[in-house]
Amino acid sequence: MTTISSDSVFSVLVPERRKMYLFCLNFRSLFSLIAATLCLLGSNALAQFRVDVSGIGLSQIPFSVAPFKAEESSPQKVSAIIFADLERSGQFKGLATSVSMDETSRPDVSDFRQKNVDALITGSVTKLADGRYDVRFRLWDTVKGQDLGGQSYAILPADLRLVSHRISDYVYEKLTGDKGVFSTRIAYVTKNSGKYHLWITDADGENAQAALSSPEPIISPSWSPNGQQLAYVSFESRKPVVYVHEVSSGKRRVLANFKGSNSAPSWSPDGKTLAVTLSRDGGSQLFLIDSNGGEPRRLTTSSSIDTEPVFSPDGSAIYFVSDRGGMPQVYRTPAMGGPVERVTFTGNYNISPSISSDGKWLAYITRVSGQFKLAVQELSTDKVMQITATIADERPSFAPNGKLIVYATQIQGREALMTTSIDGRITARLAGQTGDIREPNWGPYNKAQ
Repeated sequence: MTTISSDSVFSVLVPERRKMYLFCLNFRSLFSLIAATLCLLGSNALAQFRVDVSGIGLSQIPFSVAPFKAEESSPQKVSAIIFADLERSGQFKGLATSVSMDETSRPDVSDFRQKNVDALITGSVTKLADGRYDVRFRLWDTVKGQDLGGQSYAILPADLRLVSHRISDYVYEKLTGDKGVFSTRIAYVTKNSGKYHLWITDADGENAQAALSSPEPIISPSWSPNGQQLAYVSFESRKPVVYVHEVSSGKRRVLANFKGSNSAPSWSPDGKTLAVTLSRDGGSQLFLIDSNGGEPRRLTTSSSIDTEPVFSPDGSAIYFVSDRGGMPQVYRTPAMGGPVERVTFTGNYNISPSISSDGKWLAYITRVSGQFKLAVQELSTDKVMQITATIADERPSFAPNGKLIVYATQIQGREALMTTSIDGRITARLAGQTGDIREPNWGPYNKAQ
C-alpha cells in the first residue's frame, strides 16, 4: 500500500475517489485526514462519457453547419465536430440543417435569415491521390450576406479532428473577437482496475492518448506554457516525486525528489520556473525551482501546510492554499517572496485555486454543508458565485482564453469531466475514458495559435 504523508495532504485528497473522499472529510482535523487518505486508494468505478450541453446563455449566436460535401467518405465527420465545438463553448446556439453545401456555394442567406440563423459554415472534404484529405470551409454572415472568409488544409487522416477544431477556432474568433480553444488539449488522470493513467485529450475529451500508466497514484498534472511538457507527481518510487514529461517523445526526468514529499508543481508563465510544495525542511512549504532542476528556493515560511500554488498570469504573484488560519483558504504572495494576504473569505474550506488568463477571476472548490462545489470569485470586487449544481466537484482549470473552466465531478453517481462557462449558465459533459476521473488541467494555446 502506498503511504501518503501529511505534507501532501491537500494535493492528494482532492484527486482521490470522491465518494470515499466525502466520507473521509467528516474527520474534524486536517491531520486526521493523513490516515484517512489511505482509504481513498481502494475503490473503483466505471463511467461512460458523452457530449451533453445544457443551459442557456444570455446572448448566443444562432448558427448552422451545412454537411460538408463528400465528408461521408472520410474517417471523421468534420461538420459534426465543428457543430459540437461551437455549442459546447456556450457562445453559440446550433440549428440543424440538412442542406449540403461546399465552400464555393453561395447560400441563399434570406432563407437562413428566416430560420433565425445568423452564421453559416459550409465546406468540403476531398480525399487526395496520396491518401491525404483536402479540407476547405467558408464562413457566412447571413444577416449581412457577407463572406467572412475561409481556409483550406491538406492533411493526413489522423489530423482531421485537429483541423475540425481549428476551423471551430477560426469561426469562434471571427464571430466573438476572442480566440477559440478547441484545438488546445486537456490532461487528466483516471484510475481503472487498480491502475492509474495520465491522459492527454482534445479539448472536447476525444482522441485520448495515454502519456503514462502506473500501478501507483499519479496526481497534479500541470501543462508548461508552451504546451510541450507536463509536470506531475508520481508515487512509483513509493513516495511523491515531481517529474517533467515531454509530451511528443514521452521522455521524462525527475524535477524534485528531495527528502520527504515533493508535490503540487505549477509552471511560471515564462516556463523557466516551477512552484512546488516540499517538506524537505519540515512541514509543507512553497519553493521555487528552475525548470531544469537544481536547488530550490524557499518561498513561504510558516508552521502550516502551504500547497497547491498557481502563478498569476503576469507571473508577479502566486496563489496557494494554506491552513494557517485554521482551515484551508486561498492566499496570495509575491512570486519573489514577501507578505502573504488572504484572498478567500466566503466559507471555511476553500482549495484548488485557478486563475483566468486575464487575471480577473479565481476559480476554486468550496465546501458547503459537506458538499464540494465549484466557485468563482471576481478578484476586483471579491464577489463569489457558486456555479455548479453538483456536489463532488474537484480541481477547476481555466481554458487559455479564460471563457470556460474544466473540472471533474460526479453526476448521478458516475464520474464526469465537465466544462462550464464562468457564470455557470452553460455546462457540457465531455467525452472521456472510463474509470475514476481526477485532476483535469487545461493546456495552453498551441504554437499555431
